[in-house]
Amino acid sequence: MAQELGCRMGQVEQMIRYAYWNSGGKGIIIGVSGGVDSALAAAFCCRAVGPENVLGLSLPTSVSNPQDLDDAKELCAGLGMEHRVVPIDPMLAAFKTLPGFTETPYLLGNLMARIRMTTLYYYANRDHRLVCGTSNRSEFMLGYCTKYGDNAADFQPIVHLYKTDVYEMAHEAKIPEPILSKKPSAGLWEGQSDEGEIGLSYPDIDAALKALEAHGWKAANPAEEKVLARVRKNAHKRLPAPNLLGT
Repeated sequence: MAQELGCRMGQVEQMIRYAYWNSGGKGIIIGVSGGVDSALAAAFCCRAVGPENVLGLSLPTSVSNPQDLDDAKELCAGLGMEHRVVPIDPMLAAFKTLPGFTETPYLLGNLMARIRMTTLYYYANRDHRLVCGTSNRSEFMLGYCTKYGDNAADFQPIVHLYKTDVYEMAHEAKIPEPILSKKPSAGLWEGQSDEGEIGLSYPDIDAALKALEAHGWKAANPAEEKVLARVRKNAHKRLPAPNLLGT
């Protein structure tokens, strides 16, 4: 098992190196939230191109958990990569002056995700870096992401990994225990958790996704029906925008 994991991790690192060298860029930038997905993606980047070429950016708001920021700092220090903090509350405040601005958890959460990605790409453009994505396969298939927000990136090192696989590889990569043991959360509002919002645990989600893929996307139980409904509803997030190119 350890040998197989090592091989899979090596494939990810090779993909990152290819994307990096092929781009002619001068570095990689990644949003580090204090969660396991960004932690594993950052570890892959550091192993692939060296920590001196990787910048971790934390983008907190007033509702962010301070422990997440501490965990992000510890992670970056342990990996040997640079870490910076850029609070996005001033940017959110500017958007709140828009005519007709309406604040709901859904609208604000999507806005926060897009502001964070805009900030990452600003620094990427300024410093000639590539933006590393942090989406996993479970989130990607469910559409549990913001289009042009957290699903935007120049390369995606963990999008082929189910969330349960992410934890397995994160243990192998020696990600700090406080990150491994915390409840997954996008940090979009106080007390928010991924599993609470989706209504299923990640082990249940991954089991349902695997069963659905193995049986022609035909649901056999309520959990699979719930997952399948999300997969179908959010298919547009996995597809390019409709167009008439080539016609």
